Amino acid sequence: MLSAKLERILPKVQKPARYVGGEWGSVTKNKNEVDVRFAFCFPDVYEVGMSHLGSRILYGLLNDQNGVWCERVFAPWVDLEDYMRKENIPLYGLESGDALSEFDIIGFTLQYELSFSNILNMLDLGGVPVLAEERKELKNLVVAGGPCAYNPEPLCDFVDLFMIGDGEEVMLDLVNLYRTAKNENLSKHEFLVRAAQIQGIYVPSLYEVEYNEDGTVKKVTAKENAPEMVQKRIVEDLDTMYYPEYFVVPSTDIVFDRAMVELFRGCPRGCRFCQAGHTYRPLRKKSKETILNQAKKVLESSGYEEISLSSLSTSDYSELSGLTECMLDYCEPRHISLSLPSLRADSFSAELMERVQKVRKSGLTFACEAGTQRLRDVINKNITEDDVLGACEIAFQGGWNNVKLYFMMGLPTETSEDLDGISEICKKVAYCWRMNTNNRARGVKITASASCFVPKPQTPFQWDAQNTLAMLQGKQEYMRKIMKTKNVTYNWHDAKTSVMEGVIARGDRRQGKAIYLAWQRGCKFDGWEQHFDFDKWIQAFKDCGLDPDFYASRQRPLDEVFPWDHIGCGTTKQHLKREWERSRDAAITPDCMKKCAGCGSNSLLEGGHCCV
Repeated sequence: MLSAKLERILPKVQKPARYVGGEWGSVTKNKNEVDVRFAFCFPDVYEVGMSHLGSRILYGLLNDQNGVWCERVFAPWVDLEDYMRKENIPLYGLESGDALSEFDIIGFTLQYELSFSNILNMLDLGGVPVLAEERKELKNLVVAGGPCAYNPEPLCDFVDLFMIGDGEEVMLDLVNLYRTAKNENLSKHEFLVRAAQIQGIYVPSLYEVEYNEDGTVKKVTAKENAPEMVQKRIVEDLDTMYYPEYFVVPSTDIVFDRAMVELFRGCPRGCRFCQAGHTYRPLRKKSKETILNQAKKVLESSGYEEISLSSLSTSDYSELSGLTECMLDYCEPRHISLSLPSLRADSFSAELMERVQKVRKSGLTFACEAGTQRLRDVINKNITEDDVLGACEIAFQGGWNNVKLYFMMGLPTETSEDLDGISEICKKVAYCWRMNTNNRARGVKITASASCFVPKPQTPFQWDAQNTLAMLQGKQEYMRKIMKTKNVTYNWHDAKTSVMEGVIARGDRRQGKAIYLAWQRGCKFDGWEQHFDFDKWIQAFKDCGLDPDFYASRQRPLDEVFPWDHIGCGTTKQHLKREWERSRDAAITPDCMKKCAGCGSNSLLEGGHCCV
């Protein structure tokens, strides 16, 4: 229910449909008949948050529980926020219109380090104290989970507890414990001590951090019987795991406006730069029958005309051929298009291409990552230039004329020859089109995008120094000069945002005061180029006595204690260290579908069996 003030304001702002709620599939309950109110907060705009599959799953899961009402909260764009602050309108849940301060649990999903300032801003706009120590009562418990929770330390000043790993089971355990705590009239501290005993929950206030004189972590000590190592939580059986039979259908355009079904969790490939590939292990897949059933239910309930089969590496699903055949039998008569993202160049086939294009032919994307075979071996990408060109040949012969190629710059051991290799691959792809297209008059669109490498926690490259801003900008300028091939458009990611992402990604809890100061000085929507203020962030760190280079561009010794070493992602630090050492020799590690690499994640499965 929107307030009268808000109804007067919305016609004055961009995209007012973001803020009104009431979409098909949204859940409304009688708040007098529930005992736990959960605000599921996405620290970005509606169009981004509504595209996130994990949020859709957990929204449905929580609302499927008796006595629990989960509402969605998104960050308002700056135009609406200005009005809200001027008119004293608090940030609210879309379903009820109630202020954020009215909720029992306020949960944030952590998808990107540069959204952290929005977390503080949303709490403040919702009338909730930003600092955890100022929230004395059990109400307004602030929790968080998601990829960035694998190093939760920079947010420890603001978040009461973190959920590590898959959210489906640990979320329900948390809500049930919270309900018990309310009934028993427990204090917030008493609740947090109990919550720390749930596998997958990290309560930062129950841990003390000591530092060495050089600023590195000396040790982390658990208090009040909290576990020394907080191991992530996983859902082992995806076939029986909750999956929503409906999606909230947005009332305005969003980034990925389509139905989605997850094929499997984890990735067998072991790319050394990829945090998701190491933290989502072990590999667990759904059966073909489960996927088909879930896809049909979501499509029938939502009315979507496109469905995506989603995973980290879709083409590694062992039953993909039979699955796409069955999916198309259902989709074609209903004019529903089938999308297969995350296809690998070494798994692309004419048969698969023909099936994908039956309803609608969209662009193809191949992640080459590096320009030379040496560097692809360093990062364990396990594809060759011939794989890329072979996939492009099949695509061009099949009538495709829109191909995107993804690369990274600033990877460990990178040389100018590796950058030259990016340009050479693009030239060869353009030549491949000329040699294989059946219609040159249509032209071709080849887009090469190069992001700046950010070393992430819980990966083999967590020890490596990130390229400095000057180095990254120099490489971007070099690429602009050599990328001259006709029909190839070259895009690059802003180096300043990548550097700040690197600073926060491997940060410790001392960064909390810098994040707080940057927010106080106006930092928000830092993932949006028009709002990101690099100088303001750097100054905030310096004013707090912290050196950004200490976190981002410092090579770490292999025996250093990391701020996140007490957070377990399943993959052992010993394995990550072995992979780092192999990277220096450009030695590849086969994917775990072919040979187990001994990463340790199988220990999370019942009986400790190999994940394949």
